[in-house]
Amino acid sequence: MKEQGIKRQVIGTVISNKMDRTVVVLVERLVKHSLYKKYIRRQAKFAAHDADNSCQIGDKVEITESRPLSKTKRWRVSKIVEKAVEL
Repeated sequence: MKEQGIKRQVIGTVISNKMDRTVVVLVERLVKHSLYKKYIRRQAKFAAHDADNSCQIGDKVEITESRPLSKTKRWRVSKIVEKAVEL
């Protein structure tokens, strides 16, 4: 039996849920500039698998790295940290 390594987990905001069982999550991180020592905001978008279509735009979710599920999906939504406020 093969041992499973530790999978990466990140927290981001859902920016799109138009696809079936897929959400696009925007993850932001702060990186310190090597010369000027100022913090720069870097962002990345990940396509994540949402099995029961429960995520809405604006939700804060935790996503976990997984095996490739499609051409672009390599992440799964593990839990919804905070629901978006509805207007």
